[in-house]
Amino acid sequence: MPADAEIQAADLRLMRGVAAGDPSAVATLYDRFGNLIYRMAYQSLPSRDEAEDAVQEVFVRLWRTSDRYDPTRAALVTWVMLISRRYMVDRLRRSRSAIKSSGLDEKLMDVQHGSAKGGASGERLDAEQQERFAALMKKIDQLPELQKTVVVRAYLNGQTLRQIGEELNTPLGTIKSALSRALVRLRERDVSEGLTA
Repeated sequence: MPADAEIQAADLRLMRGVAAGDPSAVATLYDRFGNLIYRMAYQSLPSRDEAEDAVQEVFVRLWRTSDRYDPTRAALVTWVMLISRRYMVDRLRRSRSAIKSSGLDEKLMDVQHGSAKGGASGERLDAEQQERFAALMKKIDQLPELQKTVVVRAYLNGQTLRQIGEELNTPLGTIKSALSRALVRLRERDVSEGLTA
């Protein structure tokens, strides 16, 4: 039996064991992919606790879908990463609506102006923050579609440029270029509005 066929057969046996609820199969799956999923989660999510929770949730999904694994369609690592990525995207979409606009405002404004703001200026009124955030989002909405998508995913969803490129099936260089052009446009609009104000 060729090496690839042996690996496929072993992976299929493993996932059948997981589907049957075999504790040793689940432990083997965790030993193989736990660290990989954790690193992916920690890169995408804001805290270690959330990354640890995400690992548990991904393994629940792997267990629930284990009977559907087909080694002829994808290597086990590819299948695990696909399920992990889908979970992270779902989680980020759900949490995006819960993020306070003030935090987003500061994050985007820091990028836009190229410097961090702190100290007393951090103690602004909520109404002022919301107004600034709404104005910034209006500017972002006016960007070309790819630029807008990259800015939102990078600064609101916390994704890396590599992740964005993979999900959009777009070369990393194109993603970097889109982000750079978007930030230049946002800065130019700030300057022009300052001159006309």
